[in-house]
Order: sequence, then structure tokens, then C-alpha cells
Amino acid sequence: MDNKKIRVALTHGDTNGIGYELIFKAFSTPAMFDICTPIIYGSPKIASYHCDALGLSGNTFSIISQASEAKDGRLNLLTVFDEDVKVDLGMPSQDASRAAIKSLDRAITDFKDGLFDVLVMAPVDKENMHVDGFDFPCNEKFIESCISKDKKGLDILISEQMRMATLTGDMALRDVPDAVTAEGIVDKVAQLYATLRRDFSIEAPRIAVLSLNPDDSEAHPEEEEQDRVVPAIQKLSDAGVCVFGPYQSEQFFGEGYFTAFDGILAMYKDQGVAPMKALCPDGNVHYLAGLPLISTSPDMSPRYDIAGQGKADVTAMRNAVYLAVDCFRRRNGFDAPYANPLQKIYKEKKDESEKVRFSIPKKHAPQNGQQGLRQKTTPKAPQTSAQKESDQ
Repeated sequence: MDNKKIRVALTHGDTNGIGYELIFKAFSTPAMFDICTPIIYGSPKIASYHCDALGLSGNTFSIISQASEAKDGRLNLLTVFDEDVKVDLGMPSQDASRAAIKSLDRAITDFKDGLFDVLVMAPVDKENMHVDGFDFPCNEKFIESCISKDKKGLDILISEQMRMATLTGDMALRDVPDAVTAEGIVDKVAQLYATLRRDFSIEAPRIAVLSLNPDDSEAHPEEEEQDRVVPAIQKLSDAGVCVFGPYQSEQFFGEGYFTAFDGILAMYKDQGVAPMKALCPDGNVHYLAGLPLISTSPDMSPRYDIAGQGKADVTAMRNAVYLAVDCFRRRNGFDAPYANPLQKIYKEKKDESEKVRFSIPKKHAPQNGQQGLRQKTTPKAPQTSAQKESDQ
């Protein structure tokens, strides 16, 4: 068995936020080094500044210049850049966002070279990530554009009780109805279904689909449900997917239906994410599914209001590391049987002579006395080939 620890790349996120604090706290527990080898993609100068602000010792991390130099049992910090960058804790800035992009960009480059296994991203300020004329989409879309030409990733928000994906993502509510299509629902559910089987080891996942409109009763069916959602569910069901719905959001969450499902597809973000966060407010993690790289991130903002004060809750960050490591192991376990399939070691050969050999023509059948003798010496006559095939 390969006992090599899983290499976890950690981007430092917005350098004026809580990214370094989350990383330092997550790996302050020695047990974390038993499950993985962490590699921070960042800056020694910025990391040292955060250590001073948090009152941490100078030996919190070890500096390396290449990911291949990472050692087990310690917090490795890979120098992505070494120029001076002003750290202004609690304040959004272009310098902080530029540092976040450099960290992620270097991590993606190293992943292509096979230098780490999974990626965990510290929080960034999405509204402040457009720097130097570069229209940075978001971490997930950036990863998707860098490592996948045709495949689209699926952002799944995961809590202790739910796994939530959305059909339309970050889209204005006025544009959602036109974006709800049967094809889109089929694609998203199929991707969620495959992810739950491959990365979460759920053999036959049960998936719920929420309705777009609040009234989806049979007596008053809405156009979107009747013409798009229901046909998509039927098509998926016919293909063997355990999918159910559509469910009204109020009933689905209010009456606890969500506890019966392994995955949920909401039509738009606020429909699913808002009640999910109300029910499970802490420790949630974003999982980017459907891509070669397993990547996670805590469901948190840079929290400028508490940056550098040691108040950040590390639960979501630690959960993000756990989830990335677990999904990496499960995916490898799922893929292993398909990597080197057993070759057929025999060739079926039809030999008609067997039928001739064991057949007894009626004219040569033994008499009664001979039959009795044969029963004593041969308790059971051999089967013909046809009988063997019938038994099989």
C-alpha cells in the first residue's frame, strides 16, 4: 500500500483578510500533519507579518522554493513572490487581490506539473479581484479555464446535513426563468450524481430537484415545471438516476425533506443556499466538482472586520482540508478498478465432439441387467455439453 501523504496546496487568499490566520490555526494541531503534507502558496514576508499580528512564533512555517521540496510533518511555505507588498489588515486593496491571484496562478501551474494532489483556497474578495486590466471571474471559473477545455465544474456547497448545487449559479434573478432548461437540469443532475458516486462513495445517491415557482401543484402547474423541470426529471429517472421532485423550497426545508437526500439541485442560488445556511450556519465548504483537480474552499469571506485579531473560526477551513483529502482518496479508490482491467484469460471453444463422446444411441442402450451394473460402477453419468450450458 502507498502510504505517501497527500500533498495539499493552500492559497493564501486576500492578504489583508483572515487567510493566513485560518491556515495557521488549521495546522496548529499536530494531527493534521498525519493526514497530509501542507504547502502554502504565498509570501514569507506577508506570512511573517501575519504571525506578528497574531502573536505566533517565527518557526510557524518552513520556507521552500519549489513544491517538490515540501517535507512531511511541517507547514511548508512556497515563495510565490518575494517583493514587498503592503499589508493593511482589514482593508480591501488591489495589492492584496493581486497577491491572491499570483498565489492561485502558481498553484495551478504546479498542479499541471503534478507537484501536489489537492487544492484548498483561502477566502478572497470577489468584488475586488479585477486588477491590472484582468477580469478575474472567480476562483472556480479561473481553475476551470486553466485546466479544463470543455468540462464545466460544478460548485457544491456542503454542510453536515446537505450537499447543495444550483442550476443557474450567480445570476440575476430576472434572468433565471429563461436559464431554466430541461437540458441544463439533466446536465447538472447527471454531474452531481456522478460526483456523489465517484468522490463521495455513495453508490446510489438520491437527488432532489427544487421547483422554480412556489406553486407547483398538479392542479395549477406552472409552465417551467410542466415543460422543463418534470420532463428533465423523467428523463433522468428513465436513465436510472434516483432523482425526485420538483419540491417547493418552503416545504422541502421547512418539513425536513432534505434529510432524505444525498444531493440537492436548486434552481437559483438564494432558493437553496439561503435556507441551507440558516439551518447550517457554520463550517460549510465549497467543493468544485467535475474537474481533474480536487479543490475546496471554506464558505467564508476575508472577514476584514476581524482580520489580524485571532478571532476567525477555523472550522470551515479545517473541514475544507478534510473534505479535499477524503474526496481524493475516494476518487482514487473509485478509479482504481478501471485503471488496469483484467484481460480475458480464456477463449471459449466449442467442441462438438463432446456431445458425440457422451451421447448413447438408443440402439446401443444397455439392457436392464447391464443398467443395474452400470449404476453400481458409475453412480452419475457425465453431463453433455448442452446440459452443462443449461445448468450454467
